[in-house]
Amino acid sequence: MKIPTLITTMLASFVVTAALGQEVVNLYSSRHYDTDERLYSEFEKQTGIQINRIEGKADEIIARMQAEGANSPADVLLTVDTSRLERAKNLDLLQSINSNVLENRIPDALQDRDNQWFGFSQRARILFYDRADVTDPPLTYASLADAKYNGKICIRSSTNVYSQTILAAIIEHLGEAAAKAWAASVVKNFARDPQGGDTDQLRGIVSGECDIAMSNTYYFARAIRKDVSGLSEQINKVGWIFPDQDGNGAHMNLSGGGVARNAPNRENAIRFLEYLVSDQAQQYFSAGNDEYPAVPGVALSPSVAQLGFFRADTVDLSLVAKNVPLAQRIYDEIGWE
Repeated sequence: MKIPTLITTMLASFVVTAALGQEVVNLYSSRHYDTDERLYSEFEKQTGIQINRIEGKADEIIARMQAEGANSPADVLLTVDTSRLERAKNLDLLQSINSNVLENRIPDALQDRDNQWFGFSQRARILFYDRADVTDPPLTYASLADAKYNGKICIRSSTNVYSQTILAAIIEHLGEAAAKAWAASVVKNFARDPQGGDTDQLRGIVSGECDIAMSNTYYFARAIRKDVSGLSEQINKVGWIFPDQDGNGAHMNLSGGGVARNAPNRENAIRFLEYLVSDQAQQYFSAGNDEYPAVPGVALSPSVAQLGFFRADTVDLSLVAKNVPLAQRIYDEIGWE
C-alpha cells in the first residue's frame, strides 16, 4: 500500500465528515487489537463524536505525521512504549495540554513532565521459566547475568523496543557501566540467537529450547484466556516470576498517547484522552487485551488477576525513554543481536 494514496483517501474522508458538521476526532494509532473496537464505539456512543482512524506500525505513523507537517489532520497519537512517545515529543509532533482529569487519574511516573503524553495501559515485563527444569528461577533481572543460567535464556533482539526499554531502565537505576556489564553477561547465557516476538520466547519454554524467557505479561495472560497455538496447550509447564520484588519492582511497559501538535479538533482530542482514563475504558484495556490499567484501583480481568499481585517499578518513564539511544549503543557494542 502506498502511503501517499492512503493519506489522500484519509484526508478526503475527514474533509467530507467535517463538511457535514459531524463532530470528529482523528486518531492515528499503532494499537492493532480488535478488542479496542469496544473502546472506540463506546466513546462514540457516549459523546456523539466520530472517531476517524488511521492504523499502522508506530514508526510509520510517526513518519507520516512528520511528512504531513502543519497540514496533518491527526488529533491524537496512540502508540506502544515510552520510547516512541518520547520520540514523537522530540520531533515536535505533540503538544502540551491541561487536563485535571488526566493529571489526577494517571500517576506521575506514567505521564510526560510537560503533559505531552500520558500512559493508558501497562504490561509488566517479567521472567518465565520451565517448572520442571528450573528449580531455582531468577528472582531479579540482575540474576539473568548469573553464569548458572548459561545456555538457558531466550529473549528478544536488541532492536525491539521492549528490549531497549528494559536496558534503559537498568541504566537509570544502576548507571551505564553496570548496565553494560549486565547485558554482556546475559548474552553469554543465551540459549539461541534472539528471534521472534514475546510469544515465541514463551513457546521456546514449552518446546524445551529455552528454560528461561523474558516477556510482557499480556502475551502469557492471553494464552490463559484463549487458545494460543504452541503455548496454551502446555501452559502449566510455564512458571513466572515478578522480578525485583525486594528492590525496584517489576519493569513496566506503557501504551499511551497524546494530542497532536496541529490537532484540528483539539478539544475533542482531549475529551477522548480523558475518556481513556475512565473506569470503564480502563477495564476494557484489561478485559480486552490482558493489560494492566494505568489508573490505580481499577479491577483486573480474571486472566490478568491470575498472575497475582506484585510491586511495580515506579521509575519515571520519561527518564527511561531518554536512555533508549544509549541502550541501543550498548547492545551494539556487546554484540546483542
